Amino acid sequence: MTTAAPGTSTRSEKGLARVAQVMAGWTEKWFPDAYVFALGGVVLVALAALLNGSSPQAVVDAFGNGFWDLTAFTLQMAMVVLTGYVVATSPPVARLIDRLARVPQQATTAVSFVALLSMSVSFLNWGLSLVFGGLLARAIARRTDLRVDYRALGAAAFMGLGAVWALGLSSSAAQLQATAASLPPDLLQITGVLDFGKTIFTWQSLLTCAILIALTTVVAHLSAPRGAAIRTAFELGVDLDDSPEPASRRERPGEWLEYSRILPVLMGLLTAGWLVSQFLSKPFLTVISSLNGYLLVFLMLGLVLHGTPRNFLQAVTKAVPATAGILVQFPLYAAMAAILTKAEGSGGMTVSAHLAEFFTSIGSGGGFAVVIALYTAILGIFVPSGGGKWLVEAPYVMQSATDVEMNLGWTVQIYNVAEALPNLVNPFFMLPLLAVLKLRARDLVGFTFLQFTIHLPVVLLLVWLLGMTFTFEPPVIPPAVPAP
Repeated sequence: MTTAAPGTSTRSEKGLARVAQVMAGWTEKWFPDAYVFALGGVVLVALAALLNGSSPQAVVDAFGNGFWDLTAFTLQMAMVVLTGYVVATSPPVARLIDRLARVPQQATTAVSFVALLSMSVSFLNWGLSLVFGGLLARAIARRTDLRVDYRALGAAAFMGLGAVWALGLSSSAAQLQATAASLPPDLLQITGVLDFGKTIFTWQSLLTCAILIALTTVVAHLSAPRGAAIRTAFELGVDLDDSPEPASRRERPGEWLEYSRILPVLMGLLTAGWLVSQFLSKPFLTVISSLNGYLLVFLMLGLVLHGTPRNFLQAVTKAVPATAGILVQFPLYAAMAAILTKAEGSGGMTVSAHLAEFFTSIGSGGGFAVVIALYTAILGIFVPSGGGKWLVEAPYVMQSATDVEMNLGWTVQIYNVAEALPNLVNPFFMLPLLAVLKLRARDLVGFTFLQFTIHLPVVLLLVWLLGMTFTFEPPVIPPAVPAP
């Protein structure tokens, strides 16, 4: 917990920064935990199904039967956070962070530098981006030759999640759509499998990512406090001591293997061999689109970088608390999706079918893209989960996209680019970063809200204009697998 430094009240702020600080204070006081929003979402969806004419038995059956539909995907998303944390806290990455922290020579440049690196790393792994960005911000703040605003550094470290995370390799929606085994059967029959070549690796998606990275970096640079407005970590009461824990002693002969560097090396060689085999036997996009393969590589990379099983397990233990929100919320999202798609009401139509009709009535083209983006952004404020929320939205959004002949891969990317926007307002995904920075959400939201006001119109313009460059490709639906 931080202590307020002199002059940090909202009265000293001006313009959008002051509005954002007021908003942050209001949300901290009145917004409940994200889990409460998920519980409320289940209740609202159940009420909507009842109003649609579904029987109470149909609703409760859909709730209970669908509750564990996302068990595999829940574990996969928790592993994204865990593997990112483990890699970011490894000694080699820590040394890299210390070297990078010496690069910026000016306070404003330091802020934009953290933002740029945070977004670049986020393209690989959003969990890694949070921890990497936070540790880089702390390393820069420890410099005695550079006076930098710690709040702005922290907000910059969050830009990987606030700008481009869902356009990268760890995008929940893109990974889900590329992995048939993780897709609920009903959704698979609507969309088929969409590999990365149809989503994040399209030139339109890569161009969107590049534009947002450049825009965010410039805004971070221009909005960084200067002179007397700067509030350092010391002034905010933050302890920047990141000294590593002393190595524990080996007290029993049986502990020898726990400190052995041989096993991690052998595991790394096995993983490298498997990866080479995959690339030799399968198409490139199929290999990198595999969520399980992606997680395997990052997990074993963390083991190799930590050097010994003991060090690796200590890092895993520290990472586990950051996965709590995913583990308890995703089953609720699965239940919501089941109620929406399986609890039939009057006329045999589900709530999902009615929503699909509504979006289809908007028509194709730019109007459809803009409405889907706005809907995704608004819903994301109340359901802060990229993958879980996609399972709720996807059945009716993708059905609507098919009906109006909107390219399905681009529809996924419309969702992805809009999904990052609410992260700039809702502090749910800030939690792992805040734990690293030892700050509160209100310390960062003044800067992230400014980014939000600039990102929103740019995102809407991009999904509208770039959507015109796509042609519709009918989904390739795999044959249904018979029940055992």
